[in-house]
Amino acid sequence: MHNRYREEEKELEEEKKNEEVPLEEDSKEEEECDIEALKEEVKKYKEQYLRVLADSENFKKRIDEERIRERKYGSQRVLEKLIPSIDIFDKAVNIQTDDEKLKNFLIGFEMINNNLKQTLSEEGVKKIKAVGEKFDPRYHHAVETEWNSDYEEDVILSEMQTGYMYKDRVLRPSLVKVNKKTEVKEEEN
Repeated sequence: MHNRYREEEKELEEEKKNEEVPLEEDSKEEEECDIEALKEEVKKYKEQYLRVLADSENFKKRIDEERIRERKYGSQRVLEKLIPSIDIFDKAVNIQTDDEKLKNFLIGFEMINNNLKQTLSEEGVKKIKAVGEKFDPRYHHAVETEWNSDYEEDVILSEMQTGYMYKDRVLRPSLVKVNKKTEVKEEEN
């Protein structure tokens, strides 16, 4: 009996060995598949990492550009609000009068006005040239049109309101009258 059990044990061991050989081949294939899958996963995560890194760099650049723009144009709102007051001051200073007391006041106001204009120009504010210039919709706003054969078409004949630039931005466009031929439409009866 004892031998019989040993023989059965030997047979079982041989069967196990025979089964293990195919299992080793399967496990090698599975390991290779796992390695390929892991390599693909690493590649995918690396691409995602590089995208996120590039996005963060672009975000930093955008934020830096916005900060620079905010510093450059930080006083734009105040200057936009100040310009109508400057226009009123210009009109008040240019009043013609015969009264000596009023003339003395106007001289003082003119000095203040010139000081304000100098401060504005130091900050980067300048008037937009209009009269005699070619109409440019970026800087001029046409309020009226009129035809004058002495001038070329699309030339500005007069300025109703002065326009101002702040560095490279338009604070307020010039309101102008443009030399333009009017098209006469014939009505059919």
